[in-house]
Amino acid sequence: MDQNYFVQRDEDNILKLREIRRTLPAFCGEFFRGIEPNSTPLTRLGYARDLKIFFDFLVTETEEFYGKPILQFDIEDLNKLTSTHLEMFLEYISLYRVNGKTVKNGEKAKCRKLSSIRAMLKYFYKKEAIKSNVASKIDTPKIHESQIIRLELDEVGKVLDLAETGQDMTKMQQGFHKHTQARDYAMLSLFLGTGIRISECVGLNIDDFDFKQNAFKVTRKGGNRVILYFNEEVADALQNYILERKNVKAQPGSEKALFLSLQNRRISCRAVENLVKKYSKIINPLKKITPHKLRSTFGTNLYRETNDIYIVADVLGHKDVNTTRKHYAAISEDIRRSAAQKVRFRESQKVE
Repeated sequence: MDQNYFVQRDEDNILKLREIRRTLPAFCGEFFRGIEPNSTPLTRLGYARDLKIFFDFLVTETEEFYGKPILQFDIEDLNKLTSTHLEMFLEYISLYRVNGKTVKNGEKAKCRKLSSIRAMLKYFYKKEAIKSNVASKIDTPKIHESQIIRLELDEVGKVLDLAETGQDMTKMQQGFHKHTQARDYAMLSLFLGTGIRISECVGLNIDDFDFKQNAFKVTRKGGNRVILYFNEEVADALQNYILERKNVKAQPGSEKALFLSLQNRRISCRAVENLVKKYSKIINPLKKITPHKLRSTFGTNLYRETNDIYIVADVLGHKDVNTTRKHYAAISEDIRRSAAQKVRFRESQKVE
């Protein structure tokens, strides 16, 4: 693996995209080349996967395209698409089978797949290669707000205590905990103290940190590098772990990685998800806590301390403050509570 996690990840995604592109119509290659300057490899890979499902649907579930080899599709076939085809597709992906497995798509997944089709048709419509973008006529599936799950303040303390001591773990868990205690405590402290994303955490290197300023560099979505800051509690946890980490001989390509797996390789996103799940399940088995929920916990706590949603949006790396409001319901709840206290029916009576 390359020392730069994000460079390596992009290269891997480009290779995966090329594999899928070989199974798609030739004009899809033109689409991916056309959007390359303004999209990430991860975005294009997501488009490719969604388009593969869409073309598979067309040749197996529609009368107009039934049995047609996908590689024989051309631009003129896009002109034959109707809004009905897309409505049928959205209904189809609610539940279907592929390679013997049942696949379900909820509201968010449907929106993403429709967005991928829209992007392709919009591209060719702007180039005047097709007559219309029928996807623009389809309403985006309504996404119902789900319950916001996060850790309460007392649960934050319990999770960190558990990571620090290993108390209440099974004997097997305690056996692993002896080898991962410093790492786990540092990672959870970093999540809860800065609100970074899981990919940002996995991509961290030791030399990204400056403990004189209690600051570190992080690579945001889109590849932007920004500096974030942390408090003394997080600093202590990180420094204790780094002292231990420097005595570990990492696997080739992972020498600079901050967080390592038990195999001494850069830790994976899946491993981090399992780590967070393990600790949170012991503290509260009724809550399904993920690294993103720890991000939500940080965002909510930061707003309560600052009462400034723009600060929260900036620290979390949200380009649009509405994204912050959307994902942190407790912020809206606090705003409504504060607003209610400002409404008065009568002027205060002066006491003579």
